[in-house]
Amino acid sequence: MDPVTRNVHVRVPATSANLGSGFDTVGLALDYHDELEFTLSTDPLNMAAQILITGEGEDTLPRDESHLVVSTFRRACSRFGLSKCGFIMEAHNNIPQARGMGSSAEAIVAGISAAYAFAHDGELDRDVIFQYAADLEGHPDNVAPAVYGGMTVSWTEEGQQQIIQGDVVNTGFRSVNYLVDPGVRASVFVPDFELSTREAREALPTVVPYKDAIFDVSRVGLLIGAMNPSALAQQQDPNTLLFTATQDKLHQSYRAPLMQPSAELIDLLRANGYAAFVSGAGPCVCVLHNGDATEELNQIAAAQLASGHWKVLHLNVDTQGVQVARL
Repeated sequence: MDPVTRNVHVRVPATSANLGSGFDTVGLALDYHDELEFTLSTDPLNMAAQILITGEGEDTLPRDESHLVVSTFRRACSRFGLSKCGFIMEAHNNIPQARGMGSSAEAIVAGISAAYAFAHDGELDRDVIFQYAADLEGHPDNVAPAVYGGMTVSWTEEGQQQIIQGDVVNTGFRSVNYLVDPGVRASVFVPDFELSTREAREALPTVVPYKDAIFDVSRVGLLIGAMNPSALAQQQDPNTLLFTATQDKLHQSYRAPLMQPSAELIDLLRANGYAAFVSGAGPCVCVLHNGDATEELNQIAAAQLASGHWKVLHLNVDTQGVQVARL
């Protein structure tokens, strides 16, 4: 099948998963993006991928077929019926690598969305992209907000698989998108050290106390309301709701020794009444707040910011998810 265009621009948001209590289920899209442009070669003999990277990862990411966006794009092109061809990929990266802001989910969603845009006219089929991306990522909590935007709650229905072009594909991923009050913002403190998701996962116990599970269930139920305009209309302080809703006993304490500076910053921010938690697997620290808290948060974390080991991003919630333009 021939592509419908030769040039596609993709814009994918960063994400924060878990949000404290919503371990492995809740994700939030942030107004902070990687942008990529794909240009297909017109030479039928050219099968090479030329990769140009600026910004985050420009000195460390591979510039060959092992690049996650490139390998995903290749697989997705084949899945959508496109013949292999050469292309140029220009990546302008803002999302930090291995920090808990969804860089791998962004890469997978970008590759699939670009391939879809080359293979189809019209709007993206976000459900198709979500299913494929979650299958490649292995879990849906980061890819869901990257695809749909806003806040998502995702889960997996077991035993739902299909054979697609010889591959066993898990088609049981599901996600619901929830409204987020326009006043809710996220401040993300980004450290100068990394933590692999594998290490963070290995730090978790295989069994947790029953009372801790109940604790998180109650908080994640509140989280949906704390982020939702209908709940915020009630006569309760929205920041108090966010503070309580982001409490957790399932994962953060077990991972704290792997990122002690992050744990200390979370304790400091929460001691001052702010809804701080580990972003994804860490080591970024995210703070949710309703209204502008830029000055106050900068002041509380002044020592960390002055050390040169941390920076802070004060962000809105992204409500659009992945965007593509055929040029």
